[in-house]
Amino acid sequence: MRRSLFGRTWPNAIAAVLIVFFIFPVYWMIATSFKKDQDITSKTPVFIPFNGTLEHYTTATGVEKFWEYVTNSVVVTVAAVLLSLLIATMASFAIARMRFRGRKAFVLVVMMAQMAPWEVMTIAVYLIARDNDMLNSLVPLTLFYMMMVLPFTIWTLRGFIAAVPKELEESAMVDGCTRTQAFVKVIFPLLAPGLMSTSLFGFITAWNEFPLVLTLNKEQGKTLPLWLSSFKTAFGNDWGATMAASTMFALPVLILFIFLQRKAVGGLTDGAVKG
Repeated sequence: MRRSLFGRTWPNAIAAVLIVFFIFPVYWMIATSFKKDQDITSKTPVFIPFNGTLEHYTTATGVEKFWEYVTNSVVVTVAAVLLSLLIATMASFAIARMRFRGRKAFVLVVMMAQMAPWEVMTIAVYLIARDNDMLNSLVPLTLFYMMMVLPFTIWTLRGFIAAVPKELEESAMVDGCTRTQAFVKVIFPLLAPGLMSTSLFGFITAWNEFPLVLTLNKEQGKTLPLWLSSFKTAFGNDWGATMAASTMFALPVLILFIFLQRKAVGGLTDGAVKG
């Protein structure tokens, strides 16, 4: 009995330490965003801002073209995720269900693309956008963000489609459905967990991307990651405004994660019920 309790205590203790280790920086960011300037620069740490202020949030949202940055980030991120899901759904179905020449080579290329460090391709991407007169535009950002998340999306959805028994699809086709109708009515509802997880990954990747937008959109079409770098003054960094901006920047990802986590479970159970 003692061994059993001892064996469960250590994993729980390690988990608690890891939770504190990862959550404390987030808490400190949020707490700092509400602190007054004298509390932020104080030698004595202020862990709980009892006399908080919203001044830093006013400063952060008062940056010129703030709402334009928000709109650009939302448009680029959502468009990249939707395009990647559309292409990856068709590509993963072809890989999982069809047999064609070059299939194994295509799968290998997808795996290699997933491992590619996209940061080292920034210069090449810049030259492509410059030569096609597409600098300071949201179009190249959307396309390249879509390409960044596409390999992972294809590889993940392929596993979900392969896990669906072929007999379900064949039964639907025997009942009079075409292959496309069988996919839409039988397979697609079962892909909800995969679609949710890949869309979350794609959203985080595109939402947080900084080097590419810094290179391509220095003048126009800026996104929120560039907005985060705008709180440096001649006297140093405005840490209060930076932390307020970081909190607002992370909030959509947190909300989306909570929303998709619930929808993924609901989509799995709904897709298992024959309509």
